Amino acid sequence: MLLHVPNVLSKPEVSDFRRLLDAAHWADGRATTGVQGAQVKHNLQLAADNPVALKLGNRISKALLKHPLFVSAALPLRMLEPMFNRYEGGGHYGLHVDGAVMHQRDSVHPLRSDVSLTLFLTEPDEYDGGELVVVDTYGTHEAKLPAGDLMVYPSTSLHRVEPVTRGVRICSFFWAQSMVRLDWQRTMLFELDQTIQKLRARLGDDPEILALTSHYHNLLRCWMEV
Repeated sequence: MLLHVPNVLSKPEVSDFRRLLDAAHWADGRATTGVQGAQVKHNLQLAADNPVALKLGNRISKALLKHPLFVSAALPLRMLEPMFNRYEGGGHYGLHVDGAVMHQRDSVHPLRSDVSLTLFLTEPDEYDGGELVVVDTYGTHEAKLPAGDLMVYPSTSLHRVEPVTRGVRICSFFWAQSMVRLDWQRTMLFELDQTIQKLRARLGDDPEILALTSHYHNLLRCWMEV
């Protein structure tokens, strides 16, 4: 499932993020990937222990866990601390797949990457190129979202970032381990949950909606891993 989650951050919040990020120290992004990824990765990143990255990442995590659309889609069990990247002057990231196992800072417990997350922090008209391109069984999909909006996609997908030929593209990127491992199961639960919410808004808690809600929770009970 690919999903555009709007308004994770407000425009004033984005401006505050940009002020702090513009003054931060950026390093070569290849230092944070493996040998294969380093061959196709050409960007800048903040170090994971950079105080700015830690402060802003914590704000993103708190905002997401309060966002009902994100929670419904990702069903997050644990999230990696958000990181930050910067593309300019032709910077790009070639086609790749995210590693299956991630390691949280100051934790001995590995995180399985089920859901990949890209939060855009620059407006589309601030740069040329820089589209997030996700390739799956249904084709090739491009995303270049407004600042403050999030793209959610399966970590099993091949994806790339197109070269930025004008301006600067700044994003936060991170991963979540879901309570539900398989993407098709998460998609089914998400669509069922969204249907229930729309019907409840129109009809209230009538018996049929309560029955659908029961099916949703029983499916989640069958598929969840905690």
